[in-house]
Amino acid sequence: MDVRSARPLSAGGRPATSTSAPPLLRLNNVEVRYDDVILVLRGLSLEVADGGIAALLGSNGAGKTTTLRAISGLLHVEDGEVADGSIVFDGEEIHETAAHRIVEKGVFQVLEGRRVFEHLTVRENLLAGAHARRSRGVAVEAELERVFAYFPRLAERRRQTAGHLSGGEQQMLALGRALMARPRLMLLDEPSLGLAPILVESIFEIVERINREEGVTILLVEQNARLALSVADYGYVMESGRVVLEGAAAELRANEDVKEFYLGLGDSGRRSYRDVKHYRRRKRWLS
Repeated sequence: MDVRSARPLSAGGRPATSTSAPPLLRLNNVEVRYDDVILVLRGLSLEVADGGIAALLGSNGAGKTTTLRAISGLLHVEDGEVADGSIVFDGEEIHETAAHRIVEKGVFQVLEGRRVFEHLTVRENLLAGAHARRSRGVAVEAELERVFAYFPRLAERRRQTAGHLSGGEQQMLALGRALMARPRLMLLDEPSLGLAPILVESIFEIVERINREEGVTILLVEQNARLALSVADYGYVMESGRVVLEGAAAELRANEDVKEFYLGLGDSGRRSYRDVKHYRRRKRWLS
C-alpha cells in the first residue's frame, strides 16, 4: 500500500487532490454544529475533482449526510450551521449561500429515502427538477426525452402518480429529477438503500453513465462500500466527523482496514462488522 495516497490524516491535515483534474468542490477544515452545541463535523477537509466520482464512506453517525447537507445548504432544516471552515464550489465560497442559489449554481442533492412528490405524476416530478434552470418549451421537452433515455421505465410510467411507483422506480425518478436540473455536481445520499441487489446494480450503472456521458461530477455517500469503490475514482473514510483515511478507489479496496471493516474481508476471510471491536479501528486510524 502506498501510504501517500491512502493514509491516516492528522488533525488539520490537508487531503491530497483526488485525481489529476482540478477540484470542482473543496471543503477546508469544516466544522458543523447543530443547535449551537452539538459538534458533528470536526475540521473536515476533502476535495472532489471536476468530472470525477468520489465516494464518502463511514459507519452510521460518522457525519456523511451532514457533509452533503453542508454542501447543499440544507443544514438549517435541522438547526445546523457551518461554524468554521469553508466550502468552495468552482472557486466560489458557498457555505453562506441559500440552498436555492446553490442549486442554481449547479449543485443538486438526491436525498436519502427517495424523496419524490408522491401526489404528482412522473412527468411533473421531472419538470420540478428543471425549475431552477427557468427553462421552458421545447428545451424542457428535449430534457425529458434525455432523462427517459436513461430511465426507460420512467418513460413507460410518465403519467403515473409517483407514489404508486416501486422503490427502485422512485430512486430512478429522484435521479432523473436531479438530471433535469443539468447539475455540475450531484450529491447522492445512499442511493442503494432498501433496494433489491439487481436494482442497485442498475442504478449504479446509470450513475456511471451520467458521469461519463454528461460529465457530471458526483460525490457519493453509500453504505455498500464495495459497490461505491467499484464506481468511484477516489474515496474518503470518515470517523467521528473527520476524514481518517483517503486514497484512490483501487488502493482503498486493497487496504486491510477498509477490507476488514467495510468490505467484510479480513485475514481469516469474510467477517461481520459486528464481530470486530470498535476500539481496534480507532486505534489503527486515529493513533
